[in-house]
Amino acid sequence: MIYGTRAVMEAIAAGKEIDKVIIQSGLTNDLVKELIGVARSNNIPVVYVPAEKLKRMSSKNHQGVICLLSAVSFSSVDDLIFKAYNDGREPFLLILDRITDVRNFGAIVRTAECAGVDGIIIPEKGSVPITSDAMKTSAGALNHLPVCKEKDLKKTIQLLHDNGIRVLACTEKTERSIYQLNLSGPIAIIMGSEEDGISDNLLRQADELARIPLKGKIGSLNVSVAAGIALYEVVRQKG
Repeated sequence: MIYGTRAVMEAIAAGKEIDKVIIQSGLTNDLVKELIGVARSNNIPVVYVPAEKLKRMSSKNHQGVICLLSAVSFSSVDDLIFKAYNDGREPFLLILDRITDVRNFGAIVRTAECAGVDGIIIPEKGSVPITSDAMKTSAGALNHLPVCKEKDLKKTIQLLHDNGIRVLACTEKTERSIYQLNLSGPIAIIMGSEEDGISDNLLRQADELARIPLKGKIGSLNVSVAAGIALYEVVRQKG
């Protein structure tokens, strides 16, 4: 974390990888307004929270402003696609739509790295912050697996389509089993939020929908477990 308005502005100016800027609700002084403008011009999310939450985050003199530094340097989807094709491989990507639990995120990243995924794509807003906690829960896999933070996942999916990559949405909103599909070739798998799954606009963009069969009485799997099953079905089929 970095504390204080000026310190946060200096971090942005220095090009630090910043996950988000957190500002105390109700702060309206000129310096804070300037910070908000600088953050937005650099596509850094700004979040407003009550003073009590900032106190719980840190007892230091934060002046009503804290920024969370990212534990990784983000990659571009274009670069990941180019590298895979240039290396003679079919791109294998994972899209995480609004995963917010750091333990789930870390477990997914660890599995994805082991499965040979080329990179993980997350939305700029509404996703878990990639901090030291995420690094820890991934067992260090974030050191090896590129992460792309995208402003508009719809445009990102179109980019994947334009580069010959099929997009599969893993969802309960279909009767077709993932085991009935041919998952060979360039592919990206979408996994959805713990709360409400994959958003409807992304479901509409997917080339195919598939579910993981459930034989018990519980209605859904934990998202990190579901991601592991889906990723390793791709691994199995690719041989």
